Parts: sequence; C-alpha cells; structure tokens
Amino acid sequence: MLPGRLPPSLWTRTAPPAPDCPALVGEHRADVCVVGAGFTGLSAALHLAEAGARVVVLEAVEPGYGASGRNGGQVIPGLKLDPDALEARLGPERGRRLVELVGGAADFVFALVRRLGIACDARQAGWIRAADSEAGLRATGRTVEEWRRRGAPVEALDRRRVAELTGTRAYRGGLLDRRAGVLQPLSYARGLAAAVQRAGAAVHGGSPVTALRPEAAGWVLRTPGGTVRAPQVVLAPNAYADLAGRGHPLWPGLAETVIPVHSYIAATAPLPEALRREILPGGHAVSETRRVLRYYRLDPAGRLVMGGRGAFRDSSDPADYRGIMAAARELYPQLGPHAWEECWGGKVALTLDHLPHLHEPAPGLHAALGYNGRGVAMATVMGKVLADRVQGMAPAACPFPVAPLRRVPLHAWRRPVLAVAVRWKRALDRVDARR
Repeated sequence: MLPGRLPPSLWTRTAPPAPDCPALVGEHRADVCVVGAGFTGLSAALHLAEAGARVVVLEAVEPGYGASGRNGGQVIPGLKLDPDALEARLGPERGRRLVELVGGAADFVFALVRRLGIACDARQAGWIRAADSEAGLRATGRTVEEWRRRGAPVEALDRRRVAELTGTRAYRGGLLDRRAGVLQPLSYARGLAAAVQRAGAAVHGGSPVTALRPEAAGWVLRTPGGTVRAPQVVLAPNAYADLAGRGHPLWPGLAETVIPVHSYIAATAPLPEALRREILPGGHAVSETRRVLRYYRLDPAGRLVMGGRGAFRDSSDPADYRGIMAAARELYPQLGPHAWEECWGGKVALTLDHLPHLHEPAPGLHAALGYNGRGVAMATVMGKVLADRVQGMAPAACPFPVAPLRRVPLHAWRRPVLAVAVRWKRALDRVDARR
C-alpha cells in the first residue's frame, strides 16, 4: 500500500503548499511521459515543455516525495570524483565537457530558481568541505588545485580559517567552494512542479505506474486510474524505483543498478542569537571528508540542520537520531541540551563508480539515477541532459555516457553488506582522525 503524503519534517512544516496534482484519470497521449516528480523528472519535464513538447508527469505520491523533499538542501557543484579523475576515466574531450557541466551545476540551479521565481530560501553563500584528518586535508588540497586550474572559485582553508567559518575547532582545514549554497529542498521541488504546470505539462500525483509496455507507436503506461501513450518515456525514480512501480520494477534491473542508503536529518529549534553568531556565521553549508559522511547547515530561522547515516529503514523515532544529535554536540559543545524539533529521513542512491548513470535500455526509453548524495544540483542538471537526449542530442555529444544496465553484485544482500561496510569505514575514520 502506498503512503498518501510525505512524512513530517522541517521541510514539510516550512514549505509553501504543494500545487494541485490530481491523480491520472482516463486515456491520455503525450510526446513524452515522465515517471517520477523529483528533481530529475521535474527538470526534464520543465525543459521539454518549454521546448514545446506535450508532457505528462506521473508521480506515485506527490512532487518531492522521495529524496528531493527530504535531503539537507545543500547545492554542491561537482561529483565525488575530482576533475582530473573524471577526464582520465572518460577521456579528455568527454571528460572536459562533463567537468564543465558538473562544475556549473550549482550555478544552473540558482539561475533556474531566479528565472522561475521559486521561493525556496536559496542562498549561494558557499560550501565548506571540512577535513578532520591529515588524509582529508590532502584530499581537499588536491580538489582545490584541480578546480582552481580550471578557473573555479575554490580556495583552501587552514585550521584557523575553517574554525572561523564553521565555529568549531574540530577540523584541520578544508576547502571553500563559492559556487555552492543551500535552499529549502521541498519548496524547490514544489516550485519546480508549479513551473512545469505553467509551461503546459500535466503533473499527476497519486499515480504509480503499474505497467510499462512497448507498443507499435512507442510506450503505454498504466496507473490505477488511467493510461498514457507516448513515443518517449523518461524514468526518474532514483532510490525510490520500487515505490514508483508500486512494489514492481519499472524496468527489469533498473533498481539493482544503485544502492539505496538511508540518510537521517535532525533539526534544532532556532538557536539563540549569540549561538547563531558563533555557528556558521557566514551561512555556509558544510560536509566532511570522513568516509561516513556528516553534513550540516543553518536554515533561515537559525535552526541547525544536521545530517548523516542512519538505520536501514525510514524512521521518525528520535532514538534513531541520537548519533546525529551527539555529532552536533561534539562539534558544538555550546549547544548543550538545546531542543531538537524535527527528525526525518529518506533514501539516497549510491553507485559503485561514484557517477550518476544515464541509461537507454530500449528505444524511446530513458532513465537517470544515482547522485551519490549530491542530487539537488546534479539531478536538476541531469533532467536537462535527459530533455536534450529526448529531443535528439547525439550520444557522442552527451556529457554523460549512455551506459548499459549493470546490476550491483549481491544487491539482494545489500543491507548486511552495507552494515559491515559502514562499521569498517567508521573504524577507518577514527584511525585517520587520531593520526
């Protein structure tokens, strides 16, 4: 049985109301049918509709239901791999185009927010990658050198400067990327959905795809209330591929190409003014170099929003968030027993090669997923890439290579394997921090 709405969170409490997205009823035809109303699907639908295509979007629950409405709202350019590694892996020409694309991903999001007039508390104040070990400091130094060589506004931070910007002495240094920033992710998703509707596309919530089949003129997609026929289909489920198809695979093997991982977030009550002057005084977003990631920011009301790895299930039980709350107090002892107002979680999709994946498993069928925790910027950009491919961009011109579906080995055993991997990575993080 499908849930009827997003679980409570700081974002559901502070976002504007969702646009009306009635369930699909009856028979419909479109040039393109998009499955999934997260950042990827909505961006694809927007750019297709603005180009004149007839677009229908089918969403199992509501726009932003998955990771798009539950993440930390950090808008970070680039990928896990640094520019030199991307060019080495994809070759100098395609690698260069991909580096340019991902390096401009945050600027792309903020420009889109301005153009569409989306009220989502967007602030391009920059992102700090904070190093709590010498290994992390060396890694950030390499990243700075590679991006600066390409003219990006990225700078190295020493121990003193990172302490000034974060308000904690926990780090040995890091980097500051001025292209990055933050936004309210559910507000952004709902604003994109409204913009898609204004561009002339139809967005249907409560419409899980129960069948997807080829036919002579393209594809037929069935939901509990209706049918869409379209020559082109975009699948954009990310870590929620099982939900989009109501427990059945949208396409065989697609869900098994990524590893869904739960990320948990907790938010304090608004901090007193004195603490707000100490903690992240410049409004930067922060994530760490450690293997088991922690990330945090302030919202416009001065709440500390802290995220990290959680249990392998959806949960709103505060007991499951004790580790995240303890991490915040470790960084900022001055928080003391400050009240925590909200806790929520969602799934992100990881890939083994740390790259988002673009697939075309059948003629007229396009899919993209796997943003490795950087989905606000990368999913938005990937939506534009999908729109370009649907409109005929040649595969050779596409910054992302169109890849075959490759299932993650032992995917059915991912939870116990991942649990062991997380324990091992935490142990390595502790060893690195002591050196």
